[in-house]
Amino acid sequence: MTAPISCTHPSRARRAVLALAASLLVAGGAAAQSYPSQPIRLIVPFPPGGPTDVASRLIGQQLEARLRQPVIVENRPGASGSIAANLLKRSPADGYTLMMLATPTLFAPFFYRNVGYETPKDFQPVATVYDLPIVVVTNPQKLPEVASLKQLVDYARAHPGELNYTSSGAGSFGHMTMERLQDVGDFRMQHVAYKGGVPAITDTIGGQVPMMYADLVAALPHIQAGKLRALAVGSPSRVSVLPDVPTIGEQGFDGFDAVSWGGLLAPRGTPGAVIERLGREVQAILADPAIQAKLIGAGTIAHYEPADAMGRRIADDYQKWGALARDKGMTAE
Repeated sequence: MTAPISCTHPSRARRAVLALAASLLVAGGAAAQSYPSQPIRLIVPFPPGGPTDVASRLIGQQLEARLRQPVIVENRPGASGSIAANLLKRSPADGYTLMMLATPTLFAPFFYRNVGYETPKDFQPVATVYDLPIVVVTNPQKLPEVASLKQLVDYARAHPGELNYTSSGAGSFGHMTMERLQDVGDFRMQHVAYKGGVPAITDTIGGQVPMMYADLVAALPHIQAGKLRALAVGSPSRVSVLPDVPTIGEQGFDGFDAVSWGGLLAPRGTPGAVIERLGREVQAILADPAIQAKLIGAGTIAHYEPADAMGRRIADDYQKWGALARDKGMTAE
């Protein structure tokens, strides 16, 4: 005799699914209402004093005031931020450990073997916080005849293999952007890699290397002092602190967009209600003109994007710049 087959009635199964979804919504709402109930750790993947650190501390102070819980900023530099990223990856997905993602950390898997993470897969975006403009600068004593990006390109074409440039390091965003610019503009220069933006700028000012692609925050005082000449910014529009310096796109490279940026990340699996709460707080913080002014003072530009938009930006940058790094065989090791 054949045993009867047991099955769940379709309407009962549907009710069970709806009940589970409702319970998850209630749990998520409760998590958002009770969050936060303890201090929050904000990991910074670079040393104190740089734009990522300054922005992190500013956002951390404001979050602390708004959430009424301490926000402890912790610097964990090393390997383009991959040490910090792995610390975040191993942290509980409860909203009490965050990291300020910066472009070098996003791209570290392209340049270091076995970093242990992939940014689009292993982390949960919270909100974009800032853009960090990049600027093409020259030593005006070494290249006195070069006062525009077009003149730089013409000079490089007229002196094939002779013109060197530097950046903050092999695999840095400045390095990648200049390689892309050369491909688009059909000209060639030699990259001289430095370990950090400060020594690179120091030797550009000293004339050991005639030009570089620099973080605006580091180059601005030297531009203002006349020690460096700014030829172009990589952002889609001009920046307020250098209003007379045209973009790369304005100088014959339509659509060229190369902006370093930063935003908050959480471990993958952090409750959606917690992510939404943090995102709303960041949006309110960045809407404050006083905060915008302080970020500009640090060389960054306030730029809020919600979690989904930040996720798309991560995916787009990962694909675009990853392809360039693979095609060029770039490595930091």
